[in-house]
Amino acid sequence: MKFHYPNGKKYVPAKTIERRQEKKWSYSNRGMTLEEDINETNEYYLAHGIASIHKKPTPVQIVQVDYPKRSAAVIKEAYFKQASTTDYNGVYKGKYIDFEAKETQNLTSFPLKNFHDHQVKHMETILEQNGICFVLLRFSSTEEIFLLEAHHLLFFWKRMMDGGRKSMTKEEIEKNGHPISLGYQPRIDYIKKIDYLYNLE
Repeated sequence: MKFHYPNGKKYVPAKTIERRQEKKWSYSNRGMTLEEDINETNEYYLAHGIASIHKKPTPVQIVQVDYPKRSAAVIKEAYFKQASTTDYNGVYKGKYIDFEAKETQNLTSFPLKNFHDHQVKHMETILEQNGICFVLLRFSSTEEIFLLEAHHLLFFWKRMMDGGRKSMTKEEIEKNGHPISLGYQPRIDYIKKIDYLYNLE
């Protein structure tokens, strides 16, 4: 199936996401992708009345459908109606939450090409309105997850735009971010970090 952006450019999934090629060496991981872990976490939050946070749907326009048989339809070509912003948003204790989730196989750095200019601009608008905005970064080879507040990402993004390095080093993420250990329920307890960072406990 072919997808295209609003400008007609063909959509090609980022190589660095590599979600379906993740190693399944760790029992704690259970072969789950970052997105699946976050979705399960959000379901836990919702079921326990902790927070209401959901993955944003991506609107598409279907342009070609095949009907190989009466009971089935196969989408052959579609276009994204608009550029996506971030992956997740919702409400927690009266605060607006907005975040993006990315992962990489790299061991010592996190490529900024994982992000897009329109996503960074969206994060800027959230911060301007005093919303809580961050990114969840996963080093999939080592199963390390960090919460990095958006203002740090904006700093590294500006550095790149000014001609600096095109990635965040692992040391920079460890210094400015907050590690999150994989758990059982919830899987990725980012709300616990939000409580600490924004004095919401």
